[in-house]
Amino acid sequence: MPRANRHHIPGQVWHITHRCHKKEFLLKFCRDRKRWLQWLFEAKKRYGLQILNYTATSNHIHLLVIDGDAEVIPKSLQLVAGKTAQEFNRRKNRKGAFWEDRYHATAIETGEHLLKCLVYIDLNMVRNGVVSHPSSWIHGGYNEIQEPPCRYSLIDRERLIACCGMENDGQLRKEHRRWVEETLHHGGSHREPAWTENIAVGGKTFVDGIREKLQLKLPGRKVTDAGGHFELREQAASYNAHLGRKKEPLSTENTFLLDLIVE
Repeated sequence: MPRANRHHIPGQVWHITHRCHKKEFLLKFCRDRKRWLQWLFEAKKRYGLQILNYTATSNHIHLLVIDGDAEVIPKSLQLVAGKTAQEFNRRKNRKGAFWEDRYHATAIETGEHLLKCLVYIDLNMVRNGVVSHPSSWIHGGYNEIQEPPCRYSLIDRERLIACCGMENDGQLRKEHRRWVEETLHHGGSHREPAWTENIAVGGKTFVDGIREKLQLKLPGRKVTDAGGHFELREQAASYNAHLGRKKEPLSTENTFLLDLIVE
């Protein structure tokens, strides 16, 4: 398939995933995940990145963000990924790529579908067997949603409340907590490729709309009923298959320069 696409639709919620090069555990140290979060906060301040949820794992990251001006997401990801890689390589006296090629973005419909994606991100380290509850993973957004900090908050709570269709912060916390507990109770913490390997996920009207907006870039893509939601799938292969292909590694600087040229 072609390189993972980054599309621009103002106001659209995107679930972004980005893996370390060759799926290596380059974020296995707490200090590196913490620095990733600190640079994410800097991107929020510098570019106005609107963040709804996040998590940094040992070999990849998840971000739930709202599209703004055309350059907000690309510049934010370039800053966060680039600085994290540079600091790690400098400390380890390491050369070469830190991240796999380009990040992948899936358009998520607001409301119930967004809430499900929110919980899916929260449960990442539960799925991997690292923790039994998302509250135990300090490099994710679960605790910030449940207990908002007085300073240095990453999540735009007002936008998150609105996008989830909630009336206030109290309802958001209650429903978010309930969704997480019910998912855990019913053993629903397994991996769901729908949230990471599609172009769009939501109701049929929403997914049809995304396909219409991107039709010049996405000839031949079809909307598929996946039971409970609809998907606009990648044409030839999954994102994971794309990540696994063999190629000569690029330096971090060259990877992001190439991103800017292609974009």
